[in-house]
Amino acid sequence: MAAQVAAAVANGSAGAVPAVVSPGAVGVGVGVAQPLPTTSLYVGDLEGSVSDSQLYELFSQAGQVVSVRVCRDVTSRRSLGYAYVNFSNPLDAARALELLNFALLNNKPIRVMYSNRDPSSRRSGSANIFIKNLDKAIDNKTLHETFSTFGTILSCKVAMDEVGQSKGFGFVQYEKEEEAQAAIKSLNGMLINDKPVYVGPFLRKQERDHSFDKTKFNNVFVKNLSESTTKEDLVKIFGEYGNITSAVVMIGMDGKSRCFGFINFENPDAAARAVQELNGKKINDKEWYVGRAQKKSEREMELKRRFEQSLKDAADKYQGLNLYLKNLDDSIGDDQLRELFSNFGKITSYKVMRDQNGLSKGSGFVAFSTHEEASQALTEMNGKMISGKPLYFAIACGVSRGYPVDDSIAPFFSSNGWICVSLFHTGC
Repeated sequence: MAAQVAAAVANGSAGAVPAVVSPGAVGVGVGVAQPLPTTSLYVGDLEGSVSDSQLYELFSQAGQVVSVRVCRDVTSRRSLGYAYVNFSNPLDAARALELLNFALLNNKPIRVMYSNRDPSSRRSGSANIFIKNLDKAIDNKTLHETFSTFGTILSCKVAMDEVGQSKGFGFVQYEKEEEAQAAIKSLNGMLINDKPVYVGPFLRKQERDHSFDKTKFNNVFVKNLSESTTKEDLVKIFGEYGNITSAVVMIGMDGKSRCFGFINFENPDAAARAVQELNGKKINDKEWYVGRAQKKSEREMELKRRFEQSLKDAADKYQGLNLYLKNLDDSIGDDQLRELFSNFGKITSYKVMRDQNGLSKGSGFVAFSTHEEASQALTEMNGKMISGKPLYFAIACGVSRGYPVDDSIAPFFSSNGWICVSLFHTGC
């Protein structure tokens, strides 16, 4: 490889170099083309022992290197598997990218791409495609060679597990949307290494999350069954909506019904009709919940959505009414906190924040029923000496909150029914 680089430098050839995406896009295949020449390169997939000096020696053969930095963990100083190389001029950077992308370093192929620190660019999904059902033998270089026929590739990545084995899917991003569409049209369903591959548009996580509700399904979940409900009962009731391929009532270790089950339909339209007709219906004095059977990841996502909505609702409810207190003396508890502020109006909630050992964190919240009450308390109590310490507080605002959590999700977050998110704003 060193000889190849040296020969290219001697010939003065920079080659036709594709633009590539930022390091922020690695692993998710997201980014956009660099509109202007750049001298900064991102080098990924580094073997753990690769040093700054090794990279300097390799890349300096393509031109004058200004700086090299292998990124490392702050505590352990272990390599994070990527680095940045800066050249003095963009032609040298372009030459290095063309010749060193997928080069072997410490017996492991590296990936070289232009560094792009623009966060909006890294989040873009433009001209980006997703490939799955890849043969395990296909690596980054093979994927790049296969898809480069359709246009200039900005980024190319096969997802790997922790031991370096392919997960069977990857990402390719093109310079232009029409190039991505051409690749999708030509390669979707085609055989690559004797395996048919799926090639389609890349969807960002938010888009994938929102698409769950629109997904067709065959498997239906039912809960709140009576203990006497059997598999045969489910088949009889759900069978009115279409052909059933399987049904089960879940049984516990004690041999008793766990009062929920699953029904799989042959046709997704039949499953949808069953959910629409039977959800909320009373059978044997039990109101059934009937819905699409969800994967664990979907259930976790739903819980997260509920939590975020609860937090938003609490934020709207307490905006301007909730005072965040700092510098509380350790001797002050919830009751003393309420007494301190009871003269200013109706207190709707109050709390001294404590650590896992029950010790005061020196901070807390007091929420009033009106903005005027909160404002008066803020004006009169800010800086006041309480138990020999000046009290500081402000109206809590921005992304940081400390509010009672909705009962439906409180058990998942806090034993005392409160959740506190760090990075408080101390003024609006």
